[in-house]
Formats: sequence, structure tokens, C-alpha cells
Amino acid sequence: MNLARGMWVPWVFIGSILTACTSMPVSESMNAPTHAGPLAPVAATHPHRVVAPFGASREDPYYWLRDDSRENPDVIAYLNAENAYTDSVLAPLTALREQLYQQIVGRIKPDDTSVPFRYKDYWYYSRFEAGGQYPIHARRHGSLDAPEEILLDGNDLAEGNGYFQIGSYEISPNNRRLAWVEDTVGRRQYTLWVKDLDTGKVHADRIEGIAPMLEWGADDDTLYYIENDPETLLGKRVKRHRLGTPVATDAVVYEEADDTFYMAIRRSRSEKYLCIELENTVSNELRCAELADPSHFFVFAPRQRDFLYTADHLDGRWVIRTDWNAPNFRLMTVADEDVGDRSRWQEWIAHDEDVFIGNFELFRDFTAIEERSEGLRRVRVLPKHGKSFLVAADESAYRMGLAMNAEADSAWLRYGYTSLTTPFSTYELNIASGERKLLKTEPVLGYDAGQYVTERLWAPARDGTKIPVSIVHRRGFKRDGSAALLQYAYGSYGNSLDPGFNLALPSLLDRDMVYAIAHVRGGQEMGRHWYEDGKLLKKINTFTDFIDVTDYLVREGYAAPDRVAAAGGSAGGLLIGAVANMAPEKYAVMNASVPFVDVVTTMLDTSIPLTTNEYDEWGNPQEPEFYHYMLSYSPYDQVRAQAYPALYVDTGLWDSQVQYWEPAKWVAKLRSVDSGPRPVLLRTHMEAGHGGKSGRFERYRETAEWYAFLLQQTDSL
Repeated sequence: MNLARGMWVPWVFIGSILTACTSMPVSESMNAPTHAGPLAPVAATHPHRVVAPFGASREDPYYWLRDDSRENPDVIAYLNAENAYTDSVLAPLTALREQLYQQIVGRIKPDDTSVPFRYKDYWYYSRFEAGGQYPIHARRHGSLDAPEEILLDGNDLAEGNGYFQIGSYEISPNNRRLAWVEDTVGRRQYTLWVKDLDTGKVHADRIEGIAPMLEWGADDDTLYYIENDPETLLGKRVKRHRLGTPVATDAVVYEEADDTFYMAIRRSRSEKYLCIELENTVSNELRCAELADPSHFFVFAPRQRDFLYTADHLDGRWVIRTDWNAPNFRLMTVADEDVGDRSRWQEWIAHDEDVFIGNFELFRDFTAIEERSEGLRRVRVLPKHGKSFLVAADESAYRMGLAMNAEADSAWLRYGYTSLTTPFSTYELNIASGERKLLKTEPVLGYDAGQYVTERLWAPARDGTKIPVSIVHRRGFKRDGSAALLQYAYGSYGNSLDPGFNLALPSLLDRDMVYAIAHVRGGQEMGRHWYEDGKLLKKINTFTDFIDVTDYLVREGYAAPDRVAAAGGSAGGLLIGAVANMAPEKYAVMNASVPFVDVVTTMLDTSIPLTTNEYDEWGNPQEPEFYHYMLSYSPYDQVRAQAYPALYVDTGLWDSQVQYWEPAKWVAKLRSVDSGPRPVLLRTHMEAGHGGKSGRFERYRETAEWYAFLLQQTDSL
């Protein structure tokens, strides 16, 4: 992504789409600055009516920007014109962008190695070589002093591809073969490959269009994978492949008929069972079979609306995490012989209205639980004998979670710890003795944690609810209402946005900017009710919480009212779009990354990936009540004539989660009515998907570009 350095040349014609002319007066519809400068592309409008099944309709003049093939020359020309305009507007910031980029990547240790973990007498790890964009996955037999065996070299595999990602890899039961899946487009449609670890030869077997997960059977010749639907891109069928046989003859192990369910496969902790996990927003179903005889998959508990559960197996019993009569979840157990009969489940860890159980890991002599209380993610240990205890932390706002614990018979628990000031650290805790070891803190070159301070605040929402806020700033910061602030949030799907170290942030903090995470409703930071109060017909709480946190931080002197920035991505981009419509005067600049902004049109179209899976998150707009409620906050539909903040909107042409045309349409519509002087920019990454560019260095070019724009628009240069 290279910015243009030369003079701007006006666009006159690109197909029938763009109109701009240097001799015409600057108009509000072009969102041009009042001084001489580049004119923004103006998208053509074409009549198009979007009709709901019950008869409601809306005019969508930018609908033509949707091109499922990504080959329409007019659409590609428009996106390229937007990129050229963004280049032109940001050209004066080229030196700053490069400075920021060098600062950020200068903190990365060029040749770093992950913490090794042991599994079946091998030590596994990943490492980077100096200058390498992608990790090298390797192992050593018996001890870390043994010769290195390279499993996958991401740099070699990525060669010649504009985008590359290894989704996952698995070692066969006898350690002889390696299977992995990779994506070279960014659309999250993966290709499976198999490598012989003795010879290094890659097998001819190649399976395309699958999900990023796979499992070996009981031998070194059998693989299980998930085949995606080529239209919706959703996992539809679990298949079994035998090496050396035609892919066309792969047996269908299970096929899901309901498009509202996501699908995954995994082995149980005991490695006795292969399990198919089916999940939507409000229900689960687990189907398992013994790996030794996978001919029959039994249903652990039938799917039922408003009944969620997951289960894992070790030492002859199943442990179940479920919301059955427990909104914040509880743990239950059932013996092998009683599987399939929910009435035989026995409560183990009772429901607690103040503690949300998020995950667990089974060991022979203890169980580790990830839980949430007081808005923080913590780890609790339940020894086989003795009382449970929380793993200790030293800061007021942090994130703690289970790390790689590959062996169930270990006496050591590995967990990760990070905060807004503490780089990610991996610890080991001996459950019997209490001994704790710091295995590694991610190296951040030139960084001194003592120069920064993190705080946990509670901001009052308009309905009286207290919203947790994680904040970080330089030590010595004066709360006098003069600083610039970047506020970030997500607030959907029950995904909690925990405070963790961000390698790029010191570049803002060192310029006296404050950074805050607003833990708005729609996540699960405060328990299940926090999620329930921020979805469906209560979704508006997500947006008003964000605005109320901004007001609180300004009122308390953490920021100047005219120097506030806001950012969010994907569903967090929906939040940014909604807030931009609701309270544009409170923000100087906003970043909406791969934003879900055309809510109603997308949710009416069942051919778009993810749509049907998310009716229980947003509502089904085929029903009038949900249609009108979603319409009331949909960023694209609520754009109106007013002065908007500066906007930096980015998307990926190959995004399968939020299609590129949503932000493209939104930007076009914003420009047509925006009465303010600030620029609205659209950056489309033409070789990327939902996660942006790949590579550990390259992705920070995007961050540096956004940061440069942010600093300019908040008068922080």
C-alpha cells in the first residue's frame, strides 16, 4: 500500500462512474476541503429498490457497487479512484506515516521464538527470522537441545502471493505426517495439503474450499475436514478423506441443513472422541464418535432454542459448560454411560450471578476455568483435592487466560497475562507447590512499561448503568481537559474486549494521547446480561454507552472536547457508523475498519455469508418489528445532511465477513450529504480480506496510515 507522492491529477471520467473537474466550484456533496486540494470521487446513482417480504421498501442508489465476482470494471475503477483520492489527501502525511511505521516495527524483535510446548515427546514452537514476514513452525524430539525439524516455513509458502495465512496444522497420530490449511486470497476459504515428515514430500492430495480446521482419525491415513458451501461460504459438511484416494469420493460424515449454525470439529481432551460442534447465537449441539470406531456419531444433547452448552471428556467423564437454568453458565458432569440423557447431568460448579464462566480446561489433577467478574477476565483453579483459588494479578485492568496446555497429565498450568501497559506474558503455575514461573514476556524493543499508567474507570450511562472503561496514558499525564483521546469499542456477539498490550499504541501515547477501551453492552465483560442488554431490540444501548463514555471522559478532564477520536472494526465499525450519525459533533475523526454498516439490506439477503447465522444477534428484518428497529440505527440508512467527523474507512476486496460494498456504499452516501469540511476517506485493500493485509510487518503500514490521519485531525502533529 504505497501512497502517491506527486501532484494530484483530477479525475475526469472513469467509465460512467466518476465526475470531477478542477474548474467547477467546490460543492458540499464532494466533501472537498475549502482550500485548494483533491476532489473526491463521486459515485453515480442508479435506481434500485430493496423490498422486504412484508412490503416495506427503500431506495438504494448505490446498490450497483455490489459485485460478487469482484471483476466489474466500473466497480474496480471506482475503488481504485477512492484509493487514489486517499493517496492524494494523505500525501502530505507520507513522512509521518513512514516515521510511525518505522517506530512500530522497530519495537518488534526481528528473530523471535514462541514459548515451546511439549506434546507426545516433541517440543513444538514457532519462530521468526530477521526480515521474515511469516512464522516458521518447527519441533524438536525429546528435548530442546535436539536438532530442529522445520514443519512449515510460512515465508516459502507465501512466496508469490499478495496474501497468505496458515489457518491451522495438525500432526498425525504416529508423528509421520503433517496436514495444514492455507488461504492465499483472504476470503477464509482454505486449501488442505499433506506433507510426509520423513521425506519432506507434499502429497498430491489437495482439498479446496474448506474451513480452517481439520483432525486426523485414529491412523496416519485418515483426515476429517469441513467443506464450505461455495455460495454462502458456511461450513456445510464434515467429510472423511483417505490419503491417496480421489477427493470426489470422500465420504460425508455429517451434513447440516440449518444455515443458522456454524460448524467446527475437534478431538476431546482424552483424545478418545472426535466431535462435531454446531452453534448459533442461542443454541448448541455436540455430536461425537469414538475415534477407534467413527461409524456412529451420538448426539450429546439435542439442540434446543435458548439452550447453550459445550462439553469435554477426560478420565471417563464429561464436563459440561451450560446456561441451563444458569444465565452466567455453570459446570456439570456426566459419566460416559449416561451420555445422551440430560436428566443425569450433575451440577459441579454452581451458577453465580456475579461470575461468568467462559471456558475451562481439564487436567488429571485439577481443572482450570476462565471466568469474568468485575469486568475482568481471570483464571480460577480447582484442584482435585482442596479449595479453588484465583490466579493472582498485579494491575487493576488486565486480561488473563489459558495458554497452550497440550498435556492433560501435567502438574503445571500455563496461562497468559497482559494489560494495556504489560506486553503479553506466559506463566507456568505449579498447582501442587504454588511455584510460579515467568516463561516469557514478549520483547518490545525500546519500550519501558514504567513510563505508562493504566486505570479502570466506571462511566455512568444515561440509564444509570456503570460502564467499565480501561484507559492508558503516559506517566505524568495531567487531567486538565487538553489532551487528545482515542476511544475504541466492539460490543457485539458477546465478545468481550479485554485490555491487552498493543504494540502500536506507544506511538500515540508518546505524543500525549490518551487511549480508552469502552466495554459497552453487547460484549460479555459484566456477564451474560451485559450481552443480552446490547443485542436485538436493545442494540441501541451499545451506541449510547459509547457516547456516554466519551462524555464522561471529556467531563473528567481526560480529553479536550474537540480532540476526541473513535475507532472500531467489523461489528465495531457498525458502532462507529451509528455513533457518527447520532453524535457527529463529539468526534474529530473516526476509523471504521471493515465496517458492517448496511445492516438491513445485508440481513435481508440470505445469499450473503453469515446472514442467516445472525438473526438472533440483530433480528430478522423479514419481520416488521426487527426491520424498523434495525433501520433506526443502520449507519447506511441513517446518513443525513449534517457535518460529519473526518472518517478513515478501510475494507478488503475479498472480505467474506463484511463485504466490501457495504463501506463503499456508505462512503458514497456520506459524501453526497456531508456538510462539514473534513475528509471522508475509503481505503480498499485489493488483495486482502476481513483481517487486512498479512505479514507481521506489512499489516502495520495500515496502522501507520490511520495513525497519521488521526494525529493530523486531532491537532496532535
